[in-house]
Parts: sequence; C-alpha cells; structure tokens
Amino acid sequence: MSEKIIGIGSHHPLDLFGVNDQNLDRIRKSFPKLKIISRDNTVKAIGEEAELLVFEQKFSLLLVHLEKFGKLTPSDLQQILDPAWEPEEETNPHHSGVLVHGKNGMLIRARTVNQRNLVKSVEENDLIFAIGPAGTGKTYTAVALAVRALKNKEIQRIILTRPAVEAGENLGFLPGDLKEKLDPYLQPLYDALKDMLPPQKLLSYIEDGTIEIAPLAFMRGRTLNNAFAILDEAQNTTPNQLKMFLTRMGTSAKFIVTGDITQIDLPKHQSSGLVHSQKILSGILGIGFVYLDKQDIIRHKLVIKVIEAYGREE
Repeated sequence: MSEKIIGIGSHHPLDLFGVNDQNLDRIRKSFPKLKIISRDNTVKAIGEEAELLVFEQKFSLLLVHLEKFGKLTPSDLQQILDPAWEPEEETNPHHSGVLVHGKNGMLIRARTVNQRNLVKSVEENDLIFAIGPAGTGKTYTAVALAVRALKNKEIQRIILTRPAVEAGENLGFLPGDLKEKLDPYLQPLYDALKDMLPPQKLLSYIEDGTIEIAPLAFMRGRTLNNAFAILDEAQNTTPNQLKMFLTRMGTSAKFIVTGDITQIDLPKHQSSGLVHSQKILSGILGIGFVYLDKQDIIRHKLVIKVIEAYGREE
C-alpha cells in the first residue's frame, strides 16, 4: 500500500469539498479502492500505486477547474470524475505542463515551448543541459522537475549546487561565517523551492538532508545515488569543475546543468565548462541539450528588450 498527500493550496475546503463534504463523498465513491482523508488544506489517499496515480490526475483537474472558474458544481464534478472524460488540452494539467502544486494552490508548469522541451528531455535522458538567457525559467523548471520526482518517490534526495564565482565581489569581505557568505549565491535556489514546498516541509527536508543546497566545491569526492542533482550557473564552471560534477552521477540519478553562456563571470584566461561541454558531449545517447531563447522569457517584458540591446552591442 502507498499513500499520496496533495495540498489544496489557497482554495477554501468548502469550495472544493462542498457543503457537508458532498463533493468529497462523490470523490470517494469514484475511488472505492482508496481510503481518502481530508485534513485542513490537504487530502491523503491510501491504496495501490496505479489507483493513486489516477486519483492524483483527477484531483489535479478538479483544482485546475476550481482555479479557473472559481466554483465546482455537481455537474462539473461528475464530468471530471468520469473515467472516460478527457479534458481540453489547455485545461489538462498534464498536457499543459503542470509539474507540481506550489504554495497557495499555485500551479507550477512548463509555460513555453522550450520549457516543455526541457520536461520532455528529462523524461528521455538522465543528463540534460538547459542553456539560455536570464529569465527563461531554466532553473525554476529544473527545480520543479526535481520536486516532482521527489514527491513521486522516483528519487530519494535533491542536490542543488552553484559555483561560488565572485562576480565583482570578494567573499572575504562579506560578513558572517562560510554559510552566511555563500547563501546569497544560493538564494535563487531557495526561492524556487519556497514556491513549491510548504515552509515547514522545506525546512524538514533541508535538516534531514533530503534537500541539499551547497556550493559546487562541496560535491568533490562524492557519489550521488538516487538523486536529482541540478548544477545552476554552469557557465561559471571551468571544464575540470564541470567534469568533476558530471562524474558524481551515481545509480538512479538525474542531472540537469543550467546556464547562460552570454553571462560568463570567469576570468578572461579561463574557458567555460558549459561552452566546452557543448563541443564534446553533444550527440551522446542519454545526454540531452535544450536551448531556450528570448521567446521563453517570462519575467517583465523589458527583460527581453534589455537582452536584445546587450546582444546588439556584443
């Protein structure tokens, strides 16, 4: 027997479960082989893995519908729970790229063509390079894929790492101990995780080592088994550093390497490991390269114009 816990985010339980749990009772009748329990803002289902997978898909569709229309009528419930019913592509979280349900019910999904290409490449390869400019969601999507794999028990831990390259700053002059000096470099990884996991759950995962966020130098000499490892800002690794990271891959592991080759902070006499990797690793079976561009930028619209302006100058 397995169990699946799903959060309902910011949705009010009454809107989802109905008056006197009428909707919840209907859901239970649709899944008689499962034990379904609601508690606060979560739903726990206990049963066989195959049945839990179907339940998760249907429950995700209920959340999508509630988010889109603000209500869940008995006819909506009946239609969505019908085993033969297939939603339109744009309302199907699996077709539309929903990866995880984040905090406050936020649906975290692959939102652009190349982000969806990244998801597909992760499903087909164990080592993936995601290369593109700032704001294209490569790190965010990679972290979401890692969280999804952890929730689905496909891996046992998540390793997130960055090279601590001093881009115009000197670590030695920053206050605090080593952790306090390095945390600013790793903050974007924390920010992504905070969108995808409840605060206490994230803290628990970090404390017990299920999620580890550390500088690249801390990876040396290790073997990462049953892990989803992400190397961010890989344009700031040297070829030897990137080789060191890639050779940490153990059994049942997924590795994603992300970076922007237009923003290399290495000294001019050092070559970028990410640029080098494209030359020697392309075409190897099991290694995927996904390229994102300005069409994938999902930050402020001015970010696209800034990138275009700098591109013209360069």
